Amino acid sequence: MRLLVVEDDPGMAALLVRGLQREGYAVDAAANGTDALWNATENDYDTVILDAMIPAPDGFEVCRRMRAEGRWAPVLMLTARDAVADRVRGLDAGADDYLTKPFALAELFARVRSLTRRDPMERPVVLQVDDLLLDPVSRVVRRGDIQVTLSPKEFALLHELMRRPGEALSRTYLIDHVWDFAYDGGSNVVDVYIRYLRDKVDRPFGRDTIRTVRGAGYRLDPDR
Repeated sequence: MRLLVVEDDPGMAALLVRGLQREGYAVDAAANGTDALWNATENDYDTVILDAMIPAPDGFEVCRRMRAEGRWAPVLMLTARDAVADRVRGLDAGADDYLTKPFALAELFARVRSLTRRDPMERPVVLQVDDLLLDPVSRVVRRGDIQVTLSPKEFALLHELMRRPGEALSRTYLIDHVWDFAYDGGSNVVDVYIRYLRDKVDRPFGRDTIRTVRGAGYRLDPDR
């Protein structure tokens, strides 16, 4: 298996490369975001070990651009910062796992083994159906060149519909995924928020993409 290590500290990079080679991996190394992106887009890796705070573009942006380029190798993000916001930022950028420095090599090796057992999944950071675009990281929705302002629940509902375009999603499914399992209100809340969405992302643009599936729920279709 071939790995990419992206680390700007020479001592840490050498330690990681040697350790991973002893574990039997073929290892490439990069010390900055530019080289990391070139390697990650030109080669197929089984896992990328990516330090967050590398010379620009930083690890978060490298991960985001990898996913935008359709490169789905699992990413293990390394950082010396343990703030929740940093972990969330890394995961939202497309990272699969997160390890805070200092760490034991044995734990890193175990996390790499776990990641290399997974099949890469195409999980685009930005969702798009026709000219409707949703960025779950920046929380921006656009219809063509026009930005659409949504409430948090409207955004979450549209996100769920756009994750499964063309698939009928039941009201129960949408309540479980957009509200929560403990929600005890009526299922008509979905109907209400579907109407809100249509009033914002369809009707002002003369579109009919959020459709009712009688007896099943709702689905988002490409405009026809």
